[in-house]
Amino acid sequence: MPFSMIKTLTLALISILLAASLMIFPQQALEGSIRGLNIWWEVVFPSLLPFFIVSELLIGFGVVTFIGVLLEPLMRPLFKVPGVGGFVWAMGLASGNPAGAKITARLRQEGKLSRIEAERLVCFTSSANPLFIFGAIAVGFFHNAALGIVLALAHYIGNIIVGLLMRFHGREEEASSPPPKANASGIVTAFKMLHKERIKDGRPIGKLLGDAVQSSVRTLLMIGGFIILFSVLNELLSLVGFVHLIGSLFSIVLTFFHLPSDLNSSLISGIFEMTLGAQMASETISVGLLEQIIVTSFILAFSGFSIQAQVASILAETDIRFKPFLISRFMHGFFAAFLVFLFWRPFYLNQTASEQWQAIPVFLREQSSSWFHSAWGLITQYGALFTLMMLLVFILLTARKALNRAID
Repeated sequence: MPFSMIKTLTLALISILLAASLMIFPQQALEGSIRGLNIWWEVVFPSLLPFFIVSELLIGFGVVTFIGVLLEPLMRPLFKVPGVGGFVWAMGLASGNPAGAKITARLRQEGKLSRIEAERLVCFTSSANPLFIFGAIAVGFFHNAALGIVLALAHYIGNIIVGLLMRFHGREEEASSPPPKANASGIVTAFKMLHKERIKDGRPIGKLLGDAVQSSVRTLLMIGGFIILFSVLNELLSLVGFVHLIGSLFSIVLTFFHLPSDLNSSLISGIFEMTLGAQMASETISVGLLEQIIVTSFILAFSGFSIQAQVASILAETDIRFKPFLISRFMHGFFAAFLVFLFWRPFYLNQTASEQWQAIPVFLREQSSSWFHSAWGLITQYGALFTLMMLLVFILLTARKALNRAID
């Protein structure tokens, strides 16, 4: 039997089993769907939309090109990507997943990146944002702001290591078709390129802003669909016994790395959805705190199939391949977990053992954990209202655009 036919039958069987599970467990599926919707409605949408809109505006006004010219001498030698990669890196770090993939795909469509450069870039610009690491994970789940510095250092340094390794990706293909020679760097050249890019775009500010809102909301609607889908899928897999079925395999993996098998459930859940996996790891009190943080760090870096599916959907609009990104998530996961082990004593044990956290900034001290609680509380309190307002704006803009087309 041809492989393509086997693939077709497998996908059809999975779809049938999923549909049957939804009919057998309707109440649990509804609960999982509501949980995913709440995450998207209250946190994901209001957290990501401003960054998506700003990134679209910066691309349209030529600011990304300006930054690219200035950062070319840094990004090209280190990561083998153009200077615009520095902008993607910064925006991905500030806003979190999947902003790096979204902006990378946009720059690829604009022709500012080659396919190989885009594949390298998306591998190390996908990360969790600092507010999520400190606010949701360290303070919200573990109730200990000091753990945030360990998780953040391991997460972001691990991503840098991935970027340094991925610079070797696609060398053979790039040798046959080398990228265009970079423009001369310098502040004067950067300003000239900024002006040239803005004139080339040509859209007035009002239209540029409207297009940015529409494009960003459409992407976030897609992201919301994936979050709800994987939230339901994770619930169904637990009910049908899939978690217990592969638990023995994960026990072997955890034993190989000298980690307790009690973390099986949290690791399996984190493979599908990182927020749920991190929460379950924090609630596994039968193991040591170091083991909990190691598994949590791996889950955050791997990002879960939910975010990976979002990235795959975004990259599908371009010729950027998903396989390098998937490989980089495994690499990042192992690097982040190992770095937690290295950083545990100097950045957590040694600091918490003393009365004064001399090596950690004041805003990361234990008594400042209320700041993260407040920031996270504001998002969850007003996030739903912000989401509703922006969806109304999106509907009005779409209706106006359709009306203009009908009149024309």
